Amino acid sequence: MTAEPSAARRAEQGASTHLFLLAGQRPGSTHAEALADAHHYGRTAEEAGYAGVWIAEHHFISYGVCPSAVAFAAHLLGATRRITVGTAACILSNRNPVALAEESVLLDELSGGRFRLGVGRGGPWVDLEVFGTGLERFEAGLGESLEVMARWLSGAAAVAGNGRFPFRTVAVVPRPRRRIPIWIAATSPTTVELAARAGMPLLLGLHAGPDEKADLLHRYAQVAMLHDHDPGLIPHASAHVAQVEDSDEEAARVVHAGLPPLLAGTREYVRLDGTRVGSRDLDAYVGRLVGIHPIGSPDRCRRALARAAALPGVRHLLLMVEAAGGRNATVRTIRRLASEVLDFPVDQPLAATTPQ
Repeated sequence: MTAEPSAARRAEQGASTHLFLLAGQRPGSTHAEALADAHHYGRTAEEAGYAGVWIAEHHFISYGVCPSAVAFAAHLLGATRRITVGTAACILSNRNPVALAEESVLLDELSGGRFRLGVGRGGPWVDLEVFGTGLERFEAGLGESLEVMARWLSGAAAVAGNGRFPFRTVAVVPRPRRRIPIWIAATSPTTVELAARAGMPLLLGLHAGPDEKADLLHRYAQVAMLHDHDPGLIPHASAHVAQVEDSDEEAARVVHAGLPPLLAGTREYVRLDGTRVGSRDLDAYVGRLVGIHPIGSPDRCRRALARAAALPGVRHLLLMVEAAGGRNATVRTIRRLASEVLDFPVDQPLAATTPQ
């Protein structure tokens, strides 16, 4: 008699499971070590049976030392054969959208369709000064950036610019053989509605709880239908901190000890006006994360992942597994989640997701 699949495994059958890597620098480590560790986690994900890996992008802070998620994705795609590799997310306020679209097509072609593109607005940080794009681009430029990118990635043979990015019609080279989707990191109703009008899937972050994510997805569905997009066909992604231990209490202890040194790097953000981000109560924030994410015993993690996969339209679960700290502890977490929570077959890795 065939055993009934676990709740998390049933969820996985409808929502593929990936890693979400910050590549954060911890006290006592170097930037090079943080990047090497993240790359190692990506290779471990393929060995353990995950569907893919998504890498974060940050500038000038230790919370994440990867300044180009596209470059990191290229390297990891070259080191793997099965998993998809995505960006979560490229900061579009700092980039030329055509250049990013060209790089995305290149990676998708070279990898045989394994690249996934996620973009975000970013914040009002000093990045805008360094890259010369400015505050107005951050505040009002996301829509037109996405519009020109979407046309470039549609499979069209030639594309012209728009009001913010005026250029004559040019050939799309290399031309994508399929429409390449764009996931949009969204934390506000404004960005959610922009994505819904375009029919682009969301990347829902670590900081939102299940109720907030449900509200954002409900708003997305309402707006998408008004613009003739079927919300049931949109494959959203949802990020979660994940830590499995023998008991809920032990997992909470591990995360409370290991995550604050990583989160302390967020205090290094500098706003465009020169002020720094205020100090957050990291212990209280970690306590909130423990309450809303798959952090605990295998059984608690299964239940939390099943709830996450049940959110309407969520097709990809992105697990941030670096909370415990250190390469050995993180690799152990990746493998324990795969075997004890997600029930991945040991001798037959999960097939890669079909490009969407």
